[in-house]
Amino acid sequence: MTLADHPASVQEDVARTREVVARLHAELPRWGLVVWTAGNVSQRVVVDPAGPSERDLLVIKPSGVTYDELTPESMVVCTLDGTLVDGDRSPSSDTAAHAYVYTHMPEVGGVVHTHSTYATAWAARAEPVPCVLTMMADEFGGDIPIGPFALIGDDSIGRGIVETLRDSRSPAVLMRNHGPFTIGRDAKAAVKAAVMVEEVARTVHLSRQLGEPLPIAQHHVDSLYARYQNVYGQGTAATVTKEEHA
Repeated sequence: MTLADHPASVQEDVARTREVVARLHAELPRWGLVVWTAGNVSQRVVVDPAGPSERDLLVIKPSGVTYDELTPESMVVCTLDGTLVDGDRSPSSDTAAHAYVYTHMPEVGGVVHTHSTYATAWAARAEPVPCVLTMMADEFGGDIPIGPFALIGDDSIGRGIVETLRDSRSPAVLMRNHGPFTIGRDAKAAVKAAVMVEEVARTVHLSRQLGEPLPIAQHHVDSLYARYQNVYGQGTAATVTKEEHA
């Protein structure tokens, strides 16, 4: 099945998503999260009016293309088994990982992967970033966890992401010896999480150069997280859910 075989409403949604994903890719180098062609952003396109399903599509960048070359038209569209349905370039080498997350976490609408310096340094040590900042309690609800080592090319990374985040409040995982992956209700939320991961990884690293950072008591972490989720923002219309806070 090609994109042309889908209803007009899905094709229109794909076109809008291509524009969003292309624009969000520009945020990665802007925040210093990637070098050269590394990293990727994807977003789910829901096909079934009833909601997310294994029939959904995803929009992601093509493999090995520099960020200044990315346009909405260059974004590729795949099924959740990784089959290319629209685009004239090969999808990102991380497509299988993104697709696995969408298949097994239907609440996720966006996935981001970077090799941002400080977060990746923690991943190289296989050490979670401890929750020693109120910002971390707000954004991640606790430590940023470590995922298992996995090779690129199939859904092994995706399995590790899902296994680690399925029962976690964190929208971010540091895949061991690899780097951060983040999730969100859409690609913008996942990009925000990627920016915040690098910020707190850097800050906690610097703090450790001065001495041992002081932990935040769990009941304070829970209170901060609940406030950020349910109170922070512009009144009740801006209530932050788990995915939105990512």
